Amino acid sequence: MEEIQSFEQVIERLREPSPSDSVLHELSGLHGAELSLLTGAWHSFPTEYRQEVVSRLVEIGETDFETDFSKVFEVCLSDEDPRVRTAAIDGLWEVQDVALVRPLVRILSEDQSDIVREAAAISLSRFALLAELGRLQSRLADMVWQALWNAFHDAQADLDVRRRAVESLAYFSRPEVAQVIESAYEDEEDRMRVSAIFAMGRSADEMWGERVLTELERDDPEMRFEAARACGALRVVEAIPILSRMVADPDLDARLAAVWALGQIGGQEAQRVLEICWREGSEALQDAAEEALAELDFTAGVLDFSLYNYGSANPDEDESD
Repeated sequence: MEEIQSFEQVIERLREPSPSDSVLHELSGLHGAELSLLTGAWHSFPTEYRQEVVSRLVEIGETDFETDFSKVFEVCLSDEDPRVRTAAIDGLWEVQDVALVRPLVRILSEDQSDIVREAAAISLSRFALLAELGRLQSRLADMVWQALWNAFHDAQADLDVRRRAVESLAYFSRPEVAQVIESAYEDEEDRMRVSAIFAMGRSADEMWGERVLTELERDDPEMRFEAARACGALRVVEAIPILSRMVADPDLDARLAAVWALGQIGGQEAQRVLEICWREGSEALQDAAEEALAELDFTAGVLDFSLYNYGSANPDEDESD
């Protein structure tokens, strides 16, 4: 374990190629003078090195929940390199500080990089949800709405930026959202139509049930995946027969989405299929089925998992052997 006595030493260690994890951990919870020191030194680091550091901070933050690199990521939002800015936005995903609204809106509206704008459109979804839950000031809620609305209606904007705006707008219950989703669904670009299905599920509006049902048997596995997720989110009971067949879909993600959706919809037939998946499926399918059955147990209060003998792949196997 490296011994670091001052933050000035941390800065010097950061100038070395491929800093150790222990050095990077020193960037957690920065504030005051230490944050100022890092901010002053950050732009002097080579571009590829900054890319490496911010990417590793994102990875560490995903596995070590005691770390907090949010202030570093905020510094990186103004980095001159788009890959650094994108990684910083990704690193701030779970931060709900409303102070991030304006920077993210500015990035979505003004950034010159499509990948950065796409990341901002995705990131603003959590603030759209907060707005819908009444946990965001109306002025900031309107700011989020307008930025996403403008991004979608900008015909010159990159397709991925526009479709991510649709997905984020779906959290709002404003009547204009249905028009946006309908327009996206009728788009000639497959990726936009996939995002429309995603948005239908996220909207929690039952009016889309028939639409998402019709997409379950498309040739495109990504569309099947999103349609299955949307059917689960909307609890489309009519989808159970198709979802039951989809647990054998050639695409793994589609299979897992079908299992998840069955757990959301519930009912005796869904439970029967999930039990079969748990007993006879692959390891990934068994894990997904176990979670789905737990969801049924939580929502219905009728399933006793002690009956399933999780210590064995075969629930009928005698543990005493």
